[in-house]
Amino acid sequence: MAKNLVIVESPAKAKTIEKYLGRNYRVVASLGHIRDLPRSQMGVDIENNYQPKYISIRGKGDVIKDLKKEAKKADHIYLAADPDREGEAIAWHVSHILNLDPADKNRVVFNEITKDTVKNAFKDPRSIDMKLVDAQQARRVLDRLVGYSISPILWKKVKKGLSAGRVQSIALKLVIDRENAIKAFVPEEYWTIDAEMAKGKETFAASFYGEKGRKKALKNNADVQKVLGKVDKKKPFAVTKVVKRERKRFPAAPFTTSSLQQEANRRLNYKTRKTMMIAQQLYEGINLGGKEGTTGLITYMRTDSTRIASIAKHEAAGFIHDTYGAEYAAVKVQQKKNQEFAQDAHEAIRPTSTLRTPKSLESVLNRDQMRLYSLIWSRFVASEMTPAVYDTITADMVQNDVQFRATGSRTKFDGFTKLYTQSGDETKDRLLPELNEGDSVTLKKTDPAQHFTQPPARYTEASLVKALEENGVGRPSTYSPTIDTIQKRYYVKLNGKSFEPTELGEIVNTLIVEFFPDIVNVDFTAKLEDELDEIETGSENWVNVVDQYYQPFAKEIDSAEEKIQKVQIKDEPAGFNCDICGAPMVIKLGRYGKFYACSRFPNCRNTKPIVKEIGVICPKCGIGQVVERKSKRNRLFYGCSRYPDCDFVSWDKPVGRDCPVCGHFLVDKKVKGGRQVQCPNGDYDEPIQK
Repeated sequence: MAKNLVIVESPAKAKTIEKYLGRNYRVVASLGHIRDLPRSQMGVDIENNYQPKYISIRGKGDVIKDLKKEAKKADHIYLAADPDREGEAIAWHVSHILNLDPADKNRVVFNEITKDTVKNAFKDPRSIDMKLVDAQQARRVLDRLVGYSISPILWKKVKKGLSAGRVQSIALKLVIDRENAIKAFVPEEYWTIDAEMAKGKETFAASFYGEKGRKKALKNNADVQKVLGKVDKKKPFAVTKVVKRERKRFPAAPFTTSSLQQEANRRLNYKTRKTMMIAQQLYEGINLGGKEGTTGLITYMRTDSTRIASIAKHEAAGFIHDTYGAEYAAVKVQQKKNQEFAQDAHEAIRPTSTLRTPKSLESVLNRDQMRLYSLIWSRFVASEMTPAVYDTITADMVQNDVQFRATGSRTKFDGFTKLYTQSGDETKDRLLPELNEGDSVTLKKTDPAQHFTQPPARYTEASLVKALEENGVGRPSTYSPTIDTIQKRYYVKLNGKSFEPTELGEIVNTLIVEFFPDIVNVDFTAKLEDELDEIETGSENWVNVVDQYYQPFAKEIDSAEEKIQKVQIKDEPAGFNCDICGAPMVIKLGRYGKFYACSRFPNCRNTKPIVKEIGVICPKCGIGQVVERKSKRNRLFYGCSRYPDCDFVSWDKPVGRDCPVCGHFLVDKKVKGGRQVQCPNGDYDEPIQK
């Protein structure tokens, strides 16, 4: 019988750790939190120093029973939840359930799940860190006070099912402020003049820079014509200045939680939730087979630090030296500075061993795991490599005081880019002929072009995470649930990859901005995040922090209850009648968007989804129209308007034609380089349309 009981959060983590510890250890999972605030009430005693009322989470009764049973049989109990505030709180709640003394040295933490790291951690257990617990408890209490105070007002004044929270309200406001900026944007006209120049037989590109040595903006076509009027196409341009430089580009720092979420969204098209789910799998362990068995492949994935352990640096340096050559191994790696608000509790996200290359794991990782692991591995190894070096040249060419400028670059040494380039950073060589001051070049042709300034882009998941991080709102672990929540509440919707606010989101934001200004004050919320960090270091008391926040907020709640008027979300006429009772149908706003409903509700409960026809007859029944629909996960697909009488579905958009080879309906499919009409059976395809 095992003498030692180890309690972790997940079964996968339990399985990995038990293999390392041997037969004297029994490792079981709590399946996350086992206690929390009750869902049916506030659960915070405001009059008694905001003491939380914790209860066992519904559905965890059997888990708690099993934990107690295992605890009775063990001589020693170790709590090995994740190494962060949430993990510390889980360990504290488990200690309460099992009547353990939090001061006992039974808390074990490790930043990576590998054999040596885990075994060493068990040699030096510590007490539960109540400062970490207090920081988590303060956040939980504050979020409950805000959510359970504002949400009932929204239910009463707007509609049921709504919610508000500290971080989600700011995320919503950021999306709406950006949309308002786009609507208010007034485009401004400007022009450019590109030119093709030649030195002998070699041609190269240049662009208008200015006149008389000064940069000049071209605001309209009249400005362009004035410039072109001064240029004599038969007369050569004189090369007046040539500047040659060597430029270095340094690798990006290894991933933090935020930068991983952003890059995975941009490069792999992963949602933040998917990124964190796969990262958790890689951290908790993958069965590699053979002697290694189940092993954690990456370090802890919730971090805001770019720090790297020295042992990992040495291993990476050796790998780079052996694989790419000594010239690629950085002698002194550039130190990456953390964000000023970084807690630096854990090192950056990196592979637990550089020697486990993505190629060596092809047989054990599924496609999603492989793509994310490759991204993490490549980014880390590249961060330990030498910078890329470029030779750049800038040449100015003048005729009649009109100045054109040509720029060129050539990769002198590829450095870290041999392995990894960040999305958007890819550079191509742009070569110029040999140019020297005093040379003459000829103008072959000019290409004036009209442009208009563009409004700011809508937020994507990646840019919204970046905005929250830059504003110091929330912490890495909160970004994914925050973005999920504002979508589930239908405050925002995704149009392609970009967020757009909904009518419901704008209503909720208007009320919160007017009646709860501190909730959506970025500086106020960022200051609160700093105070939560100070609770963790022991320099602030959690009750004082909560009280300072709640007292002015309570006055706003009382004022809002009195002043907010009932918001009427009017139904729009649908333009057709109910096919059950004949009454007019209307467009209603529900939790998941707009839908058709009978105006006689609740006497008639007929509803229909609002669908968009694509102008194609259903290829299966030949009667209904093919319409756009959304899956439960908000993914677009195509189905027959006669559903459920016809069950035709397709993830790709039918084009209304059949394959000339096999007769199957053709679809419009996104491919590398553009879109293409294809046969799903692979028998036929048409040229790619860029």
